[in-house]
Amino acid sequence: MIVRLTHPAVVVFALVVSATARAHVPSPTIEGPIASPAGAFIGSAGMVDLSQVGYEQQEYFISGTASAYTSTGPLGDDGMWSVAPAATAEYKTRILVYRPSDAKKFGGTVLVEWLNVSGGVDANPDWTQTHVEIIRQGAAWVGVSAQFVGVEGGSGLVGLGISLPLKAVNPARYGSLHHPGDGFSYDMFSQAAQAVRTPSGPNPLGDLKPKHVVAVGESQSAFRLVNYVNAIHPIAHVYDGFFIHSRGGIGVPVTPPDIALPGTAAIRADVDAPVLTFETETDLTVLQYLSARQEEDSKNFRLWEVAGTAHYDAYGLGVGNTDLGHDPNVAALVVTTDAVGGIIHCDMPINSGPQHWVANAGLAALIKWVRTGKAPKSAPRLDASAGPPAVINTDANGNALGGIRTPQVDVPIATFTGEQSGSLICQIFGTTTPFDEAKLASLYPTHKAFVAKYNEALKRVVKKGRILKADAKLIKKWAADSGIGG
Repeated sequence: MIVRLTHPAVVVFALVVSATARAHVPSPTIEGPIASPAGAFIGSAGMVDLSQVGYEQQEYFISGTASAYTSTGPLGDDGMWSVAPAATAEYKTRILVYRPSDAKKFGGTVLVEWLNVSGGVDANPDWTQTHVEIIRQGAAWVGVSAQFVGVEGGSGLVGLGISLPLKAVNPARYGSLHHPGDGFSYDMFSQAAQAVRTPSGPNPLGDLKPKHVVAVGESQSAFRLVNYVNAIHPIAHVYDGFFIHSRGGIGVPVTPPDIALPGTAAIRADVDAPVLTFETETDLTVLQYLSARQEEDSKNFRLWEVAGTAHYDAYGLGVGNTDLGHDPNVAALVVTTDAVGGIIHCDMPINSGPQHWVANAGLAALIKWVRTGKAPKSAPRLDASAGPPAVINTDANGNALGGIRTPQVDVPIATFTGEQSGSLICQIFGTTTPFDEAKLASLYPTHKAFVAKYNEALKRVVKKGRILKADAKLIKKWAADSGIGG
């Protein structure tokens, strides 16, 4: 919790209050590290070789008694919710840890991701989208199997018909796990933070000493982090900041299922920890965030809406799995209708927009905010019409107006949108429509003209802090080598 108070007695009191709040969250029992089987397991770093970037991977089990919550006041759109612990249940779940192998390279921040189960399996979309910046920061990453579907099984939200819970994927490894239900997931997520802060048993961070613990979550996990910020954080205070990535205007339970929660709820006005909400075009329209949009930032709230982006995209589905942060070709246009090879095929090429570049900058801005108390400047909102249906207004090239601008939309070689036709899963992958050679030649008579315009747009967005200098260097190199124009 960031406190801007100067009188020593008041500072001490505030720190004691925060520590006391954390003390009410139990420290779970920790087992591990669990010996790794041959090959990767669910939720692993995928094809990224962590050893090449000075990181290591370990897995731990955490267990204890978790509380569900019941409301003690109105659950309105203002997010000013009040809840209290209710029923309790025993649980045992897992946490996955990626951390610097050399303690001297640890930056002090731990990012705890609420693993996403919308596809019927534990997934780590925020690690995938932002791992390059996580590694540059020297941050540790902890993935938490917080929800029932990831541990015990059941279908996800996107209608793929997939159910690959940990206990089914590897019964020998995960058979002892037990999830009592998603009503207990919020306290389990709090206890995962306590496992990092005050480990009871083996230390998941080894000899690393955390200074700040930040919660991150994408899509359904972001919906649940909204609930966490509004209802649980005021009584737990185990997280120092929140990266809420791609929430919608759709409600998910925090209290017993018979108590409705508004998906349109704002982040509560009195939140005392930094919250950066990161939204794509899809989130505003298909996932209905426009009905929940906070038009004004506040002391501890920032909203970033990014033009040319989809809820999930070609980088997250493929390119990011092998990106070690030094290949300019990561900036190249990806044109594919195979979202997940052999499993998900879409009618139109999926979005290949700038989401991950801006997400890197957003995460870096949040970490700096948590460390220093200095919030990033407010960002412009996308130009959108509420409808129904909600739409993103576009320019002559079909790209979004307003929002955070990047060279991909201001000096375009394609139209990037947050929507497409077909199944729900393809709708959230958006579209890429490349310009033909004639249009490219009309926009950029020479390659030199293209590069000059591209670099100028890149310079503007870097100056505003929406793309990081390290990423801009790669993007600039790609533009120079692209041959586009003429």
